[in-house]
Amino acid sequence: QVQLVESGGGLVQAGGSLKLSCAASGRTFRYYAMGWFRQAPGKEREFVARISWNSGGTYYADSVKGRFTISRDNAKNTVYLQMNSLKPEDTAVYYCAADTVSSGSEYSPNEYEYWGQGTQVTVSS
Repeated sequence: QVQLVESGGGLVQAGGSLKLSCAASGRTFRYYAMGWFRQAPGKEREFVARISWNSGGTYYADSVKGRFTISRDNAKNTVYLQMNSLKPEDTAVYYCAADTVSSGSEYSPNEYEYWGQGTQVTVSS
């Protein structure tokens, strides 16, 4: 069982920055790939970023590439999402998720077995 708790969301003006954190329980965190997703009102949950278990691979949605950076600290059981140059269209609830199996559908929410409760990010224009 993996429990995930996000923090760091809030209200920020366009062009600003936020850093989200996701704290995970369990000693096997270091073996999981981790992802960030977001969901805006009336829209489906969409992939934002993913990081491999050893930080050797990072992947981003085209909409955030060059602005967001995913990272992890396995000693702290924490994954981060640094968000810069935020835009109003980034407004959503952001979720972190754990992929304990890595079956090949890295960009699909269905790939991830465990989810946090989400943290709201609101970007004003």
